[in-house]
Amino acid sequence: MRQKISSIYVTILILSAFLFLVPQGFSASYTRSYALLDRPDGSIQYMLNVVVSQSLYDYYREASHRQVSVEDFAKFVTPYALRPIADRLREIYGGDDEKFANGALMLVHQIPYNVTLPIKYPVETIVENKGDCDLFSYIAASIIKAGGVDVVLLLYEDKAHMNIGVNLPQNPQYARTPVSYVTVDGVKYYIAECTAGTEDWRESWRVGECPLELRQERPQVISLENCEQVAPGQVSASYKTLASSTISLNVSPFFVIQGSTVTLSGQISPNLQNKTVTIYVRVGGYSWNILGTTTTDASGSFTYLWRVNEASIYQIRASWSGDDDYAGADSQTISLTAFSTFFIVLLAGAVILVFVGIVIFLMSTQKNYGVEEPQPPQILS
Repeated sequence: MRQKISSIYVTILILSAFLFLVPQGFSASYTRSYALLDRPDGSIQYMLNVVVSQSLYDYYREASHRQVSVEDFAKFVTPYALRPIADRLREIYGGDDEKFANGALMLVHQIPYNVTLPIKYPVETIVENKGDCDLFSYIAASIIKAGGVDVVLLLYEDKAHMNIGVNLPQNPQYARTPVSYVTVDGVKYYIAECTAGTEDWRESWRVGECPLELRQERPQVISLENCEQVAPGQVSASYKTLASSTISLNVSPFFVIQGSTVTLSGQISPNLQNKTVTIYVRVGGYSWNILGTTTTDASGSFTYLWRVNEASIYQIRASWSGDDDYAGADSQTISLTAFSTFFIVLLAGAVILVFVGIVIFLMSTQKNYGVEEPQPPQILS
């Protein structure tokens, strides 16, 4: 029985290795564009281009979406991943927190409304270009928090609705209605409705304005202390069209014994120095995980050493998030097979058995050549 199981194991491992050996093509990226005004009632318009790499989208799409309690909503707020958007908004609005927060609302008000289940992370919503109140709230809260402004999620359970509260140093100046807010420990959080109230985003909700049906409600305030602090990468954001880039990946060797060290290397083109490269890995086609990060040298090249402790079939790819000039990129996906020591011993034993069998066969053949064939008996008359 043990020999039968071992044979099945060897067969599956070898077939899987050859199945995943062929590198897969380079991943795509997603570009979304959003218009912004210099102020809520302004006329000067900017066009912000946001680029999301396939690897970052896959990371969030395959991350845990489980939500057990109300506090778990905070984990869907991802300031680090959207910080480049916040940085670009600050270039327009400077240190004016109200204009900055309204800029974040302008952005989410341009995403088409669609009731969406299950819950999604901001990167997913940006790529899929649709969402509803909670998904819009996660994006707006992520951008505003990344910009250094205190923000909370506001949940209206009876209304099955969510928006956000923004703490400002003074009452909103651009609100067109009586200002609405909630108070938490003496701190005012001004209502910011993230679901567009009109088809024209220019005329949609501003910080301090609250839909009529929510003005008498008492929302549950969800702190963002437990929001995501780090991420494997970021979106790219620029007011100009980002130039394309590529990133390559080489794995040496492709086949190893568990416990061996593998060299992962590659290059960003054009040659960009001091850029962070994230290495992703997944096992057996399951979700992608972060293996580690490294940095490019003066020629845009990078190297990462990985000790492979477990026997399995791995898929590996490299990614960088881009910058103010270049969109991020993903490498092709390359496979690596790590064999267990048990497999090597088993293979060596099989080779020895085959060799011994060949030797025995050859010896028996030579012996037969030296034996005279028996003659039939003669009949005497």
